[in-house]
Amino acid sequence: MPYSSSLTDKEWVLIELLLPKKKKTCPTKWNNREILDGILYQLKNGCNWCDLPCILASLFNSVLGLQAMASIRDNP
Repeated sequence: MPYSSSLTDKEWVLIELLLPKKKKTCPTKWNNREILDGILYQLKNGCNWCDLPCILASLFNSVLGLQAMASIRDNP
């Protein structure tokens, strides 16, 4: 992604090691790097999720789903 908030390849290598491995389920539309780039874009620019650029807009539902799953996992 060509945004200033996007991770470089070197940054991604370091962060990817910290992420949990995906369970073998059906393939997702977005990979972890794209999701994280979308989150970083939103945080840097302070925009509403629904105001993300079109290329990132469909990440909205993916990110909300991941946040919901993390919340349920962390607060049983």
